[in-house]
Amino acid sequence: MRVPLSVLDLAPILRGQTASSSFAASVALAQRAEELGYLRVWYAEHHNMPSIASSATSVLIAHIGAKTSAIRLGAGGVMLPNHSPLVIAEQFGTLDAMYPGRIDLGLGRAPGSDQNTTYALRRDPGSAESFPQDVLELQAYLTGNSRVPGVEAVPGKASNVPLYVLGSSLFGAQLAAALGLPYAFASHFAPQALESAVSLYRREFKPSAQLDAPYVIAGVNVLAADTRSRALENLEAVRRTMAVGLFGRGRTFTDADADQLLRQGAGVHVDRMFTYAAVGSALEVADYLEGFRKQADADELITAHQAPTTEGRLRSLTLTAEAMQ
Repeated sequence: MRVPLSVLDLAPILRGQTASSSFAASVALAQRAEELGYLRVWYAEHHNMPSIASSATSVLIAHIGAKTSAIRLGAGGVMLPNHSPLVIAEQFGTLDAMYPGRIDLGLGRAPGSDQNTTYALRRDPGSAESFPQDVLELQAYLTGNSRVPGVEAVPGKASNVPLYVLGSSLFGAQLAAALGLPYAFASHFAPQALESAVSLYRREFKPSAQLDAPYVIAGVNVLAADTRSRALENLEAVRRTMAVGLFGRGRTFTDADADQLLRQGAGVHVDRMFTYAAVGSALEVADYLEGFRKQADADELITAHQAPTTEGRLRSLTLTAEAMQ
C-alpha cells in the first residue's frame, strides 16, 4: 500500500442486531483486513453506549486473536483512568502471551463515558490528572522494571507490549513526545487540533527505548462504495445513526425522526466529527487518503469504515485496500 493502513473497529451494534452479531462482524472485518494487508485492527473502550459493543476491549481482542493469525491487534484505546495500571499490564501481558508479537496497547486519558457512568465504574473523576504517572507505571510493569516494590505483572512482566498515546489535544501530543512513544490522533471524531498537535509532537519528540523517531497515526473516516452515489447514501444513513447515538439515547427513532434531529442542530455536531472523511468510489477515496496523509503529516492512517451494514463496511475495507495498493 502507498501508506500503511490500519482499521479502527468500534464494534457497532447495528439497528435490529445484537452484541453477538456485532462480534461476528468484527471477526469478519479483522479476517478481511488480514487478507488485504492492513497492518493492525484496534478496538476502542466505550461504556454505556447502546450502539457500541467494545466495552470489554481486552476480551474482544482475545476473541479476534483466536480467529486471525498474523494481523496486529490492540486497543485504540484503553481509557487508563478507568483502570489500575497493574490490571491493564496483566490483561495485555496475557494477550501477548496468547498472541506473541501481535498486541498493541493504545492509551487514552478521557473516561470514555459520562459522569454517571464514571460513578458506575467506581472511578475518581480526578483520576485523569495522574494519567502521565499511570502510563509510566504501566510501562514499567510491561518492561519488567516495576515502580511498585514487590509487585510484578504476571503475565506481562518483560513482555514489552508497545504503548501508543491516543489523543485529540496538545496534551497527548506533549506526553507522547516527552515519553518517546508513538502518537495516534483521533481525527476521525475530534479533528480540530490535528495539525497543531502533530506539529508539536514531531517538534518535541525525545527518542526512547521503544521508539527512536516520531511516529504518527491519524484517524480518518472512510465510506468507500462501488459508486459515489452509494457512498453518499451510506453517509446519510451513518449521519442518522450518529445523531441518534449522540442526542437520542434510550429512545427509538425512525429515519424521519433522525432527520429532524439533524436539522435541529445534531447535524452540526455530526458533520464536525466527519471533518475528515473519505467518501466515494475507490479511486476517490484513495485520492482523499493520500491528500489527508500529507495534511496530517502521518506515518500511518487508521481507517474507521462507516456503513449501515456489515456488508457495506467489508466492501469499503476491500475497495480502499485495492485502490491503495
